[in-house]
Amino acid sequence: MLQDNLILEHYGLNELNFDTIKSYRDRFAEVKQAHPWNALETKEFLYKVGAWGKVRDTHKEGVTLAGLLLFSEERIITEVLPQYFLEYRESKGNEEWTERFTSQDGTWSGNIFDFYFHIHEIVRNSEPQPSIASSLTEVLINMLIHADYNGEGGVILEKQPSHYVFSNPGLLLVPTDSVFSNTVSQLRNPNIVKLFSLLGLCERSGSGLKKVKQNWSLHHYKTPAIDQDVSMHRTVVTLSLSTQERQVSSSEKDTYHTSATDSGNNFKDVEKYQNTPENNVEIDSYNKNKYSYNKGLIEEFKSYNNDVNSFNKEDNHYNNESNLYNNDVNSYINNHNSYNNEQEEDSSNLVNVENIDTKLWDIAALAREKKRLSPNQMEHIILELCKEKPLMLKEFAYLLERTPDGVRNNYLTKLLRKGQLQLKYPNQPNHPKQAYLFNKKDIEK
Repeated sequence: MLQDNLILEHYGLNELNFDTIKSYRDRFAEVKQAHPWNALETKEFLYKVGAWGKVRDTHKEGVTLAGLLLFSEERIITEVLPQYFLEYRESKGNEEWTERFTSQDGTWSGNIFDFYFHIHEIVRNSEPQPSIASSLTEVLINMLIHADYNGEGGVILEKQPSHYVFSNPGLLLVPTDSVFSNTVSQLRNPNIVKLFSLLGLCERSGSGLKKVKQNWSLHHYKTPAIDQDVSMHRTVVTLSLSTQERQVSSSEKDTYHTSATDSGNNFKDVEKYQNTPENNVEIDSYNKNKYSYNKGLIEEFKSYNNDVNSFNKEDNHYNNESNLYNNDVNSYINNHNSYNNEQEEDSSNLVNVENIDTKLWDIAALAREKKRLSPNQMEHIILELCKEKPLMLKEFAYLLERTPDGVRNNYLTKLLRKGQLQLKYPNQPNHPKQAYLFNKKDIEK
C-alpha cells in the first residue's frame, strides 16, 4: 500500500488544480484568520500542510500522494492510482438513479477535497435537521481519510429513502467493536487527516463515529452498522433512517391486552392505545421505558471535569465583582469547584440521554460543529437552550461539546450575573440537581 506522504518527484504544481487550492486556502484563512501560513507562497503553503514534499538527500521535490488526492484532477490521480474512483448516487427506491456523479464526469476536478464539499452541500440542502447532516458529513470525512485509494471498487456514497451506505476500499485498522468507542484512531492516511483537520473537519481522537452513534440514538434511529467484506477488502457503513423497534415483554402484552406476536411488539402497539384515556397511566409507564436501549450508551458518557484547561483567572475576576449579584450566587461560585470534585466520583454525573431531545441537540449544533465561537454566539445558544427547559451543567457540556469548567466559567457565570439566567435552587448552590433556568423577567425589563 502506498503511503500518503510519498513524494511524487515528477509531479509539480502544474499537475494541481488551482481552483481547489484557492478554495482550500480560503477556508483555511476563515478558520485560522491570524495564522502565519496565510501569507506564504503557494508551494511553501502546500509544504507546510503536507501536500508538497522535499527529498533531502537529492534536493528533489514534488507533490505528495496526499496533495495529489486533494488538489489534483482525476486523470492525473489515476496515473498514480489506477483504481481511484469516487461516486455519489441517489435513488428513490427503484433501480434508476435520480442523481449521480463520479470522479470521471469531467465536469469537475474529481479530487477528494471537491468531492467532500460537493456532497456536503447536497446533504445540507436535503437534510433539514442540522444534527443529521452533521453526522452524515462526519461519516463521509471518516470514509475519505481512511480509504485505501490503491484498492478496488472506489469510494461510494449511496442514498436511499430509508438509509445511507458509505463504502470504501480498505479494512478497518481497529477491531470493529471498538469503532464506536472513544479510542485512539489508527490512521491509514495521516497526511490526508492533517489536511482536513487543519480546516476543523476532523480530529485524531478517534471519537467521530462515537458521536454519530450518540446522535443516531438521540433521534431513536437504528444503531449504525459496520460490515467488513474481507474478500473484497472493503468497509461498509450503513446509517438507517428507521426508528428502533422495541420488543415488548409478555407482562407488557398483558398490560396492553394485546394478542400480537413477538415480532409485532414494536411502537405500533403503543399507537393503538395512545388515544385511550384509561390507558394514559400505562402509556406513561411504557414511554419511560421505551428508550431503555440507551441505557448502555449512557455508560459511555464520561464526565468532562478532568479537563485541566479551566479558566480560574476569569473565575477569580468574577468573584471579585461581588456587587454584581447576590450572595447566593457568590456562594455558588466559591463552592462550585469542590462540588465538581465530588461529582467526578459520582455516577450521577453521567448525562441521561432521555433528557436530551432532538430540538436541544439541533439548537446546539453550531457549537459542536465550530470549536471557536464568539462569546455572543455561545451565549445566544445557551439562552435558546434554557428557553426550552432547565439544564444541568453536565447537560450543557454534552450538548455543546465543551468542558463543564469552560461552560461554567466562560458563559454561565456571566449570564447569571447579567440576570439572563437564574439557578433552579438559588438557596442551595451545591444542590445535586442544580440547573440553570432562563430568566423570563429579563425579557420583561
